[in-house]
Amino acid sequence: MDRYAVMGHPVSHSRSPQIHALFAKATGQLMTYERIDPEPDRFEAAVARFRSEGGKGLNITLPFKERAFALADGQTARARAAGAANTLDFREGQVFADNTDGVGLVRDIVQNQRFMLQQKHILLLGAGGAARGVVLPLLAEQPARLVVANRTAARAFAILSELKASGTITDDLMGRAEACGLEDIPAEPFDVVINATSSSLTGAVPEVPQGVFGPRTLAYDMMYGRGQTPFLKLAQTHGAPYLADGLGMLVEQAAESFYLWRHLLPATAAVLQQLRAELG
Repeated sequence: MDRYAVMGHPVSHSRSPQIHALFAKATGQLMTYERIDPEPDRFEAAVARFRSEGGKGLNITLPFKERAFALADGQTARARAAGAANTLDFREGQVFADNTDGVGLVRDIVQNQRFMLQQKHILLLGAGGAARGVVLPLLAEQPARLVVANRTAARAFAILSELKASGTITDDLMGRAEACGLEDIPAEPFDVVINATSSSLTGAVPEVPQGVFGPRTLAYDMMYGRGQTPFLKLAQTHGAPYLADGLGMLVEQAAESFYLWRHLLPATAAVLQQLRAELG
């Protein structure tokens, strides 16, 4: 059977083996999927060993996404825009890198949440790897405006300047994006507010003006867990009627990786429903 894995440090918490096992069963694919946790200084060696043993592809999680991008022989436009890869495909003796995080986010919002992004005003909080991986796919949906805001404004500006330099986006779409510090976020309602910071992991919330949440706002937290995240609780308190966490994004980005490897796009609704039930 073809062999795949997720590689990260730590990686014991990853739900990817369960998700891909469900995809494989539903589509009749003969494959195995495991977790690999190399020491940080052994990542490249671990990838080489996996390939030499016949591995077909890898998902990559923290802290190795940038290094996965660097070791690839070729990269997709969305991987180049992010400067990071969460998927490696081994084909014809080469390593091919992709980043499926952004398409996973967009697909969850548009298909699962049934919330169109075209001509919407979007606020993206954060300027780390999570934010970097989704800016291009969000702009590809042709929003009216995308504001990238971060505690350190320079990092938000850097995301946009690096995206422009990557040559993966048109001037028209680039003109819809802007950057600022958290303190300079316009205190006006956005159609979508996405939390790409790690605040929910520590029980904190980003410092955003109350006015960004309006009566038609979708508040989306890339993190997920049992119950609402602190960010979603804040958004609900301030009147946002539509709330979503990142579990759907997790499943959808996995589906895109599965498609890259197996050339089949699996249905995700039943998998998402099962994971949601397990989370309670």
